[in-house]
Amino acid sequence: MKRTWLLFSQTVTILLAAYFVVATLKPQWLDRGAPMGGVSVIEAPAGSVQRGASPIGGFAAAAKQASAAVVSINTSKAAAQNPNADDPWFKFFFGDQGSGEPQVGLGSGVIVSASGYILTNNHVVEGADEIEVILNDTRKAKAQVIGTDPDTDLAILKIDLDKLPVIVLGNSDALQVGEPVLAIGNPFGVGQTVTGGIVSALGRNQLGINTFENFIQTDAAINPGNSGGALVDVNGNLMGINTAIYSRSGGSMGIGFAIPVSTAKQVLEGIVRDGQVTRGWIGVEPQDLNPELAATFGLKPDATKTGGVIIIGVLQNGPAAQAGIQPGDVITAVNGKAVGNVNQLLTAVAALKPGTPAPLTVLRKDSQTEIAVTPGKRQRPKLQR
Repeated sequence: MKRTWLLFSQTVTILLAAYFVVATLKPQWLDRGAPMGGVSVIEAPAGSVQRGASPIGGFAAAAKQASAAVVSINTSKAAAQNPNADDPWFKFFFGDQGSGEPQVGLGSGVIVSASGYILTNNHVVEGADEIEVILNDTRKAKAQVIGTDPDTDLAILKIDLDKLPVIVLGNSDALQVGEPVLAIGNPFGVGQTVTGGIVSALGRNQLGINTFENFIQTDAAINPGNSGGALVDVNGNLMGINTAIYSRSGGSMGIGFAIPVSTAKQVLEGIVRDGQVTRGWIGVEPQDLNPELAATFGLKPDATKTGGVIIIGVLQNGPAAQAGIQPGDVITAVNGKAVGNVNQLLTAVAALKPGTPAPLTVLRKDSQTEIAVTPGKRQRPKLQR
């Protein structure tokens, strides 16, 4: 009996010693095939990176996955010729002016479809006579402009090549401040470059860049030539189209702005399907609500605490007027989505489908009500010549 007990105790001691050695030197051995009972574990699919995590080797996997679909864009535009250049007297006094050098530009774009559709910024291709797209695998192709949307500064190009790499569109609405992101593009024409940072802020607006502003702000370095490039998450999924920077020197100062992919998808679908982006319009003149305006229209002093946008003018016979919207009304939500400033109201109304009634939550004096408004079609502003 003594011998049996001694043998048992020695065996247990050896097994415990072996366990502690393995746990210290090779803990991963203990995880293989281990049951998950009692521990909630969410595993990322094979070949992917967990959202918000920094994988071993940094962001190499995400960069490799997304970079293949990011392209460089070279544009050229014929030089403007003086209208009197062919006049003999003009030539006598000023000489032969010649045709001048063409204007060239550079930017970036993102392949979003195997059919060859590319998302980029409108300002990258605006006015260009020729557009050349250079893929990351060095292939080149002439690009055709399918459509543009100056209100969001987006454009859709198309190239005819086979076996195109396509980026995965992510969910920019789920982004959070502090999440790591990568900016991929062709800054200064030096070639494709990847920079890293975090999401610094969301919903940036009133910057005077576009009509519809809802920018993702990031400190990932964005420089001239990055415009139209990709802002991706740690999975390599597209979160936004890099568009602008805040800079006093022309270079990156750690404040860059990207158009959310949720906005880009709407523009892409509208242009490919209809040839243009169709937006809603209700015919009101809104202003951000403040105590002075609240007092002017007879609202209670605490009306500003509820948020919303005050209507100071209504277009006669417009959609809002026909639905019963009046000056002094405060719109707090459009189609169930809260609005806190003029930009948010503009964006929410633009997202409405013309001809389809939508509910607006309205605060009038002391009461709140819902008014169904049938939006019209927002007209594109005429080009200034």
